[in-house]
Amino acid sequence: MARRIGSPPLPSSVVSRGQTTSSVQTPSTARGRRTRSALIHAARETFEQMGFRDARISDIAAQAGTSYGVFYHYFKTKEEILGEIFTVITGEMFTASRPSVDVASDPYSRILEANRTYLAVARRNARLIAVIEEMAIREPYFRELKLQIREPFLRRNAAGIRSLQSRGIADPDLDPDLTASILGGMVENFTLLWFVHGVEYDEATAVTTLTKLWARAIGVSPSTEAGKSAPHT
Repeated sequence: MARRIGSPPLPSSVVSRGQTTSSVQTPSTARGRRTRSALIHAARETFEQMGFRDARISDIAAQAGTSYGVFYHYFKTKEEILGEIFTVITGEMFTASRPSVDVASDPYSRILEANRTYLAVARRNARLIAVIEEMAIREPYFRELKLQIREPFLRRNAAGIRSLQSRGIADPDLDPDLTASILGGMVENFTLLWFVHGVEYDEATAVTTLTKLWARAIGVSPSTEAGKSAPHT
């Protein structure tokens, strides 16, 4: 897939197949894993309630029921723990937007289900997405992390478009990578308007309209021949 000019290789926090994990080594003991998990959960709640800039490490530690010093045993900074939360959420959204085996195999139905599930997960994580968006604007590290973590979604979408092109379903004149990026940006921006900025939409109408725009942009319609694989948002 085409990369941005000057974009470095994916960091170790970005794993193949779109899954993401922390670059911090997982504790070897059950107690350590529980403590680290509690800190991540507490950090998420703290950032959602206070915002990233106002949240202090002492607030996270207090929310987790542990000491200030324990935090530094697992994370160096609050930026690092936010990066961990970010990658976990992205992995959840990547997995959720993959249609289940119970979904009809025709391309349009799979795009519809992928959009529906992606938006549902985005709604659940709206407050934290707002925090991440703020940091991506202010901090080069989070801006780069956001762009890099976006790439597994784009690769998956581009692969789906290529598959449909090879079957004579999608428009053969479209560049799969650029098309995936443009359509992905449409979904991302719509998600921000709806769940972060508070613009109200009817859910059923929004999902249907988004799917029609996505599908028709690549040449797929509800009557497209069943039994073909489709890209996922």
